[in-house]
Amino acid sequence: MTKDEYKKIDNTFNEAMFLTKINNMFIKIFSAITLDNLEEVKHFMSDEIYHQFAEALEQDKQNHERHMYDELNVKTSRLESIEKTESAYELTVILHSRYMDYYLSLETGEVTRGNNSYRIDVLYRLTFTKQKNVKKTNIVRQCPTCGASLDVDDSGFCPYCHSTYDQIKHDYVLTKIKVCS
Repeated sequence: MTKDEYKKIDNTFNEAMFLTKINNMFIKIFSAITLDNLEEVKHFMSDEIYHQFAEALEQDKQNHERHMYDELNVKTSRLESIEKTESAYELTVILHSRYMDYYLSLETGEVTRGNNSYRIDVLYRLTFTKQKNVKKTNIVRQCPTCGASLDVDDSGFCPYCHSTYDQIKHDYVLTKIKVCS
């Protein structure tokens, strides 16, 4: 499906804004891994991806290590494709990131593997899925329980009633991630 065909289906779609959102999600997810705080970004990803990251974090803990993504940034990102399935739209993005990739000992704080002196370039293929029957939302998101205004980019939890904002019912979520280089 072309971008123009997709814009006819979703007249609110703006490629630049979408890519900015994806870049921010990427940084937040990888920062949450470094901080061992996946709950803060759980709403940005499918359950499958969340469990994949959670298992990796648990393995790191068992090895008494913490995975560090230091000096993390997005160099470029571009929309590669838009696919239509029976129930959803899948937008695939090629994202070029740079970061230092290393592990720290939880006991000593020393680098156990990887390198913390230079950044590496990593190319990712990320797929974001948006359900066809999503509920239309305003620019300002509202808590489905109490109606309070939400900044969904923060945590996905309402600061007032603590209910969860289920992103998959409203917007794109990360459903596939693959390192390309």
